[in-house]
Amino acid sequence: MRKFPTFIFDLDGVITNTEKYHYQAWKIICNDLGYNLTKEQNEELKGVSRNKCLLKILQWSNLKISQSKFEVLLNKKNKIYLEKISKLNSSNIIDGVQDFIKNAKEQNHSVALYSSSKNAKFILNKLNLHGFFDAIVDGNSVRASKPDPEGFIIASKLTNSDPSSCVVFEDSEAGIIAGNEINMTTVGIGNSIKLNVASKVFKSFQEIKYKDFQIC
Repeated sequence: MRKFPTFIFDLDGVITNTEKYHYQAWKIICNDLGYNLTKEQNEELKGVSRNKCLLKILQWSNLKISQSKFEVLLNKKNKIYLEKISKLNSSNIIDGVQDFIKNAKEQNHSVALYSSSKNAKFILNKLNLHGFFDAIVDGNSVRASKPDPEGFIIASKLTNSDPSSCVVFEDSEAGIIAGNEINMTTVGIGNSIKLNVASKVFKSFQEIKYKDFQIC
């Protein structure tokens, strides 16, 4: 196992603010269904797979649709989202994140990404960050999405790291629950009260110092 702790990052809402584009895309899908998706409900969609998001929406709206329409809506949502993020570049990286990752690499920390998004590699390439990561786990890599810890387990194995020596950076309750389940140190990024289940919470990366993690 590695001597230095591994840092595992979520993508949307942690490295780049693409969450608003997910929300806008899901709003359009919900309008098609005659349902109004609230910002509060959207918080519950963070970190969750596209399939599970639509299942949640159908549950909230008390609607039933055919499997074929289900697939059509999933594809439509993804197409809308990809159109909205087509102009992403390095200027869309959240303040403080890139410096933190660069410093981590310089200090021999392994750096991994686990995102439920199936577009994670596409987005990292848009941001010019792909090369910083020792391992990338996305929605194409797992059978069970967050809050299941499968993706974090894969990331720890790919970086030859014990889960207890991994630090997870998340903006979603689902991601934090997943990290907590396998004894990872979890760090909530943002203002949501749902992040209080994390080991530590910071509003932004600009507040974070390596000394904040005792295992470091």
